[in-house]
Amino acid sequence: MNETLLRIEHLILNQKPSQHVVINASKINLMAEDAALRAIVNESPLVNADGQSIVWAARFLGYDVPERVTGIDLFENLVALAAQKNWRLYYFGATEEVVKCIVDKHLKAYPGLEIAGFRNGYFDDLESVQIAQEIRASRADILFVAFSSPKKEFWVHSHKEMMQVPFAMGVGGSFDVLAGKTKRAPRWMQKAGLEWFYRFIQEPRRMFKRYIIGNFRFLTHVLREKSRRGIRWQKHR
Repeated sequence: MNETLLRIEHLILNQKPSQHVVINASKINLMAEDAALRAIVNESPLVNADGQSIVWAARFLGYDVPERVTGIDLFENLVALAAQKNWRLYYFGATEEVVKCIVDKHLKAYPGLEIAGFRNGYFDDLESVQIAQEIRASRADILFVAFSSPKKEFWVHSHKEMMQVPFAMGVGGSFDVLAGKTKRAPRWMQKAGLEWFYRFIQEPRRMFKRYIIGNFRFLTHVLREKSRRGIRWQKHR
C-alpha cells in the first residue's frame, strides 16, 4: 500500500493522464477472452492485486507480490493523502444519492478536502464526451470511477486524454459499500482471502457464475501458465 501511494504521488506530480487498474480472478478471466481489456491492463503504469487469489497465484508462478491492495482500501487511503496534499478529487459513479453521501462523508472527515466535482454513473453513451470535458474543466488531480468491470476500464481508457486527469482509478462498488448500501466482509474474512465467499453467500444465485465457475476457470489459467513455464524452463536447460 505504501509503495502504491508513493507511485501515485509521482504520477500526479508528472501531470500526465494515467490509468490505474486492479486485478482479481474475475478480471483475469475477462482478460483471457478480451484482447482490448488485456492491453489496457498491461499498458497501465500501476497495477494492484485486488484479490487474494492474485497474490497466491503470483507467488505460485514465482512473482514477488508483497500483499493485496484492494481498490476500496486504496480509495480510502488516497482520499486521506489527498487531504494532506491538497489534491482535487472528482467522484463519478453510483446513484446521485450515494455519490453525494460519499462526498459529504469525506468532507466531514477531512474538512479541507478539495472536491473538484461529482456526478452519478447513470448516463447515455452519447453524453460521455461532455462528461469527459466537464471532468477536464474541473482540473481534478484524481478521478474515482465507480463502475463495474470492464466498463470502467474501457471508459477511462477511451477518455483519459480528453480528461487530462493525472490519476484515474476505478473503484467498482466502493461508493455503495462506504455509503452503507452494501456490506463488506468482516476483517477476518478479508485477511483469510474469503471476501469473495462473503459476497457469494449474500447473492448465491447471481454470483454463482462469477465465483464458483469463475474461480475454477481462473485456476485453470494459473495451472496452464505454470505448465507453460515448466516447458520453457525445460527447453532452456
